[in-house]
Amino acid sequence: MKQGDGVTKASEGSKQQQQQPAAAASEPEREPTKEELEAEFDPNDAELTHAATRIQASFRGHMSRKTAAKEEEDGTKKEVDIDEITKKVAEELDIDMDDPELHKAASKIQASFRGHKVRKDVPKEGTEN
Repeated sequence: MKQGDGVTKASEGSKQQQQQPAAAASEPEREPTKEELEAEFDPNDAELTHAATRIQASFRGHMSRKTAAKEEEDGTKKEVDIDEITKKVAEELDIDMDDPELHKAASKIQASFRGHKVRKDVPKEGTEN
């Protein structure tokens, strides 16, 4: 075997490797199906779950910083003025905001919601922490 033969074979191997990515680039890579992804992912794998959680947390942080930077750059913080929104809705629906029946109905809805909220927050007698 000659020395040049080894170089030629190595160069031929590198040419084949260079041609393979070009062929792969011309064919779009197939997306895995939901079943394939679920089979690959084990929800009991603590390392994989921790990694996924870290990726999600970093992405959420990135999006929060990006949104905050954009608002700061624009100088427009979105502040909601509930009174202004209420007036617009009342005008669109032609509601008389000074109607005593309206205030009575609103008070009833608010009282009912407050009761619901208290019942939800109070733990049941049979369950203790």
